[in-house]
Amino acid sequence: MPFELDATINPAVAPLAWMVGRWEGVGVVGYPDMESRNFGQELTISHDTRPFLEVDSRAFLLAEDGSIEKPLAREVGFFRVLEGGEIELLLAHPTGIVEMYAGEREEKRPVLNLRTDGVMRSPAAREYTAATRMYGLVENKLMWVMDMAAEGHPLTSHLSAQLSRVG
Repeated sequence: MPFELDATINPAVAPLAWMVGRWEGVGVVGYPDMESRNFGQELTISHDTRPFLEVDSRAFLLAEDGSIEKPLAREVGFFRVLEGGEIELLLAHPTGIVEMYAGEREEKRPVLNLRTDGVMRSPAAREYTAATRMYGLVENKLMWVMDMAAEGHPLTSHLSAQLSRVG
C-alpha cells in the first residue's frame, strides 16, 4: 500500500509521517528468563493536528497454529519531534511502567534509533532499568526491535516485529 502524506499533519511531526497509520503483523518475544514465542501486534499511530503522534499498541501471544492464545502487552503513548530534531517517545504500560525514550532519526532513510532517558515503575512492577528501540520502514513494512535491561540482565534482545499497513 503506497504511503500518502496527510495534509493535516502538524509540520513539527511531519518527519515521522511515514509512521502514521494502522499496522498489524507478527514478531518474536523472548528473554533469558522466558522461552521465545511468536506474538501478534496491532499498532495505531495517529495525529489530531497537534505537534505529536499518538501511539496505541496491543500485542497477543500466539499459539503454534497462529491463533491468539492470550493478551501479551499494551502500550499507549506519544512521539514528539523537538526543535533540534531529537525524537521523544513516551510510553505507559498497565503493568506499572512508564518509559521516556530519546533519540534521533536517520536523515536519508525512515529509521528511528531511541534509548530510554528514564524509566519509572510502581513498587509492584518488575525490575526494569533500560531499553533501546529501533523503528524503520523497509519495503512498506514497519519493522521494529527492542532490547531491554531487566531482572538483573544487561541490554538483551527482547522483541522484534514486522508490521504491514492496513485499512
